[in-house]
Amino acid sequence: MFPVAGLGTRFLPATKAIPKEMLTVVDKPVIQYVVDEARAAGIEHFIFVTGRNKAVIEDHFDIQVELYETLENRGKTQELDNLIQMQPKAGQTSFTRQQEPLGLGHAVWCARELVGNEPFALLLPDMVMQDAKGCLAGMMELYDTVGGNVISVEEVPAEETHRYGIVGIGEDIGDSGFRVTEMVEKPAPGTAPSNFFINGRYILQPEIFTILETQERGAGNEIQLTDAMLQLSRQQPFSAYRFTGNTFDCGSKEGFIKANVSFALLRDDIRVKVEDDIRRMVAELDR
Repeated sequence: MFPVAGLGTRFLPATKAIPKEMLTVVDKPVIQYVVDEARAAGIEHFIFVTGRNKAVIEDHFDIQVELYETLENRGKTQELDNLIQMQPKAGQTSFTRQQEPLGLGHAVWCARELVGNEPFALLLPDMVMQDAKGCLAGMMELYDTVGGNVISVEEVPAEETHRYGIVGIGEDIGDSGFRVTEMVEKPAPGTAPSNFFINGRYILQPEIFTILETQERGAGNEIQLTDAMLQLSRQQPFSAYRFTGNTFDCGSKEGFIKANVSFALLRDDIRVKVEDDIRRMVAELDR
């Protein structure tokens, strides 16, 4: 599940007519990176919770006949192959509307009929991960061992814990996970149970929908997913997967810029063209 109904106000005016999820990191929309991560983990059905002015996301994951024919006629086989490879198969995508901006918990609840009575993965599209294995793939390996609910976490400096949802650390589960003893949303400075924050990847059991059905509004007068997870944790275990790759918050300008630089430098065809210029620009700033 991908909640993509947000307005992207932090990127205005760029997002006045273009969904923030369609802003590009190098040459792919942000949402494409997150869908690719899900596909690499073995996900076969992709549910998008959208809002008004988000139809271009649906178009992006559809076949564009005229474009495909033009590329084929012009012999641009590599470009055509790339588009075909990223194209979900018929029936693999579903779209539903979050008609009011009532928070992440409400967005998840809007997809209840599409998910049904099955565990599901939730990926926040603002958070773009960079890792050889893939964050969700690692989470699913842990899930195969422990079941229940699995959330991805990573470390943050202690002085920044008040900005995030922080988890308490229980017993270790292998080399990559641990039991979650508590979850605290934006704890007051000096009160956080650890320095591990929830970084936007979840594997949740369908009982979360029953809780969200009657969930009262929380912070920001919105239906908060964390509040529902806290209630679910009283009934079912939660485990944390330690993610050690790079996470870029592409919902922020600084995270978006970092993602572009980092992914560009990983591309052999681009790095040779930009690395020296990047070094020069940084050196000039240091003068």
